[in-house]
Amino acid sequence: MNLDASGQPAHALPRTLRPARRAAFLGLLSLAAAIVLNAAPAPETNAPAAPRIPGLFARSNLVAWCIVPFDAKRRGPEERAAMLERIGLRQLAYDYRAEHIPSFDAEVEALRRHGIRLFAWWFPGELNDEARIILALLERQQERGVQLWVTGGGDPPNTPEEHQARIASEAARLRPIAEAGARIGSVVGLYNHGGWFGEPNHQIAIIKHLRASAITNVGIVYNLHHGHDHLLQFPALLDRMKPYLVALNLNGMTLEGDRRGQKILPLGQGDLDLGLLRVVRNSGWSGPVGILNHTDADAEARLLDNLEGLDWLVGQLEGKPAGPKPTPRTWKPPAAPNATP
Repeated sequence: MNLDASGQPAHALPRTLRPARRAAFLGLLSLAAAIVLNAAPAPETNAPAAPRIPGLFARSNLVAWCIVPFDAKRRGPEERAAMLERIGLRQLAYDYRAEHIPSFDAEVEALRRHGIRLFAWWFPGELNDEARIILALLERQQERGVQLWVTGGGDPPNTPEEHQARIASEAARLRPIAEAGARIGSVVGLYNHGGWFGEPNHQIAIIKHLRASAITNVGIVYNLHHGHDHLLQFPALLDRMKPYLVALNLNGMTLEGDRRGQKILPLGQGDLDLGLLRVVRNSGWSGPVGILNHTDADAEARLLDNLEGLDWLVGQLEGKPAGPKPTPRTWKPPAAPNATP
């Protein structure tokens, strides 16, 4: 990410702007982002048409994410699996807290009964006792191929030498996880969660470092809700990530939403959502797509909000009239600046 002299992202809004000027500047940046995200590629001689991936946004390709500790109804394994089956989702990326460890086996067995694929597992950042519990569970339950999503953080290094040392140290941290995952057919997904580690260019460098030492089962899980600073460069960034991408988690997106109380929005409620989906579709990437709760709402209601918003957006990608925007169950748009109660 490019930084200015103050340490902010180069496209970030100056924080000293007065509210009215800041709002106007934000509007101009939102317009710029919309143009970037909706722009068609420049025509080239004999260039192929933009790819259309059948089923990219189909229910069968969607993965439910952040619905275990994030759920107002605090569902247990059976209730959660039944809920996913009821609303037509067939894959789950499993996030957990310490309280859920005793029910790990029950979770896997409930998913199996309801025909839900255990797609991914939120994984510790080192091969510790908790990590070994998860790996032993997956082996015991014969759940091969489950992605292991691992994150990290860190402040930016001060020098190029420190940057290279950080890449090497992160690769060394991840190597034991990747080796253990390989024994059960798992890919390790590097999860952008902010900080130095959350920058995809740094993740690509880590992956290349690992591949140089014959570790090939590491990729990138990209989350739009942690990517607000990437919006103006998203098309180019996706192109760079694509060879390494193993999952892409969607979110309703508006410029600087993470700074304005709109970090997690239902799909269709962000003013950049249609352009972002068009970029993803036109990129040719065809892997799994996540939708999330990640709020204190009822997980089922938020997943349904996302499904309805996604259908509304995909219809427009296919050339259908937009029609009325869905009204979410779990979110209300912010009041206009001068609105009266």
